[in-house]
Amino acid sequence: MTPAVGFFYGGMSGRKNVVSVLMQSLVILCLVTVQWVTIGYSLAFGPDVGGIIGSLQWFGLSGVGFQPEPAYAATVPHQAFMLFQAMFAVIAPALIIGSFVGRIRFGAFVIFTLLWTTFVYDPLAHWVWGNGGWLRSLGALDFAGGTVVHISAGLSALAAAMVVGKRSGVKIGDVSPHNVPMILLGAALLWFGWFGFNGGSALAANGLAVNAVVVTTASAATAALASTGIGWARTGKTDLLSGATGAVAGLVAITPASGFVNVPAALAIGLGAGAVCHFAIAARIKMGLDDTLDVWACHGMGGIWGALATGLLASKAVNPAGADGALFGNLAQLGVQSLAVIVTCAFSFGATFGILKLLDATIGLRVARQEESVGLDIMHHGTEAYGPHVQG
Repeated sequence: MTPAVGFFYGGMSGRKNVVSVLMQSLVILCLVTVQWVTIGYSLAFGPDVGGIIGSLQWFGLSGVGFQPEPAYAATVPHQAFMLFQAMFAVIAPALIIGSFVGRIRFGAFVIFTLLWTTFVYDPLAHWVWGNGGWLRSLGALDFAGGTVVHISAGLSALAAAMVVGKRSGVKIGDVSPHNVPMILLGAALLWFGWFGFNGGSALAANGLAVNAVVVTTASAATAALASTGIGWARTGKTDLLSGATGAVAGLVAITPASGFVNVPAALAIGLGAGAVCHFAIAARIKMGLDDTLDVWACHGMGGIWGALATGLLASKAVNPAGADGALFGNLAQLGVQSLAVIVTCAFSFGATFGILKLLDATIGLRVARQEESVGLDIMHHGTEAYGPHVQG
């Protein structure tokens, strides 16, 4: 899924920053994997310390073996669960890179990725998923990462767009995709990978996994239609970029709910996601924020909608281990979901803003004007995505 993010973002980027986006995706995959198997998994899922963080008892996967871990995964080896969770840890910072395409120094990006994963993602994952985590103890529902991955990445992207600043000489709202087929390829690979993302969170090949996969694709399809339809009504054009972005928004929104809702609920979630994200993009442009590839609008707002919709539409008839939502008589669940959303937004935005400000004051974040003008592919990576004879 992380290389798929590279394709999705790379297609939307200008041709002078394609290699940069793909390189960032690859480096995140490698960096976070190493961080995860050394300290990250222990911080996120290790023995609880006050409901806030895991201890380093599982440093370097010490004690994480091939037997199931009853607190997390009684159906698979502990190391299999650890590796599955690595996927979530890897893709979360990869989503953020869409907010600052073409204007952040590579060294600063590497340090930011390590700091963000350690001090934002890992604590948040423990709060929501860790045994003893305080939001988990309150009953917050997040089947596959709506809050932990998508809201955190979306609000962090908003902070990044503010701190890094606008692109030079580019009108706000101008994405100027250089390769539309590449966008669709990335979206399709993400859609397929999401079956593992959501279905795999059942930790077994069972009915709950099947439900998660079915509602995932139903939400994505509905959101793509909704986003395309709204764009068609507003502009008179059926835009492929709008459809692909809508599909991803539908995938984002169903993620926290996929193990707790049925198909009619998934259709409603997808419909809402297509509309919420479409109008969030319009609002972002009107506010003059240069979140280049709309990470906040798609993942942040999509994740918020999905987390709240879980509080409305969750049903114990789908998953007895979950909870009923407000529409099934449990209004308190919507309150818990709302609290989880507020906490995740505030923590992710505030911590990311602080990390980026610290990096900017010490080593500097922004590339030089000439580097931005020429493009990071040549200036930072010494290569081009295409030969000079290729147009586009």
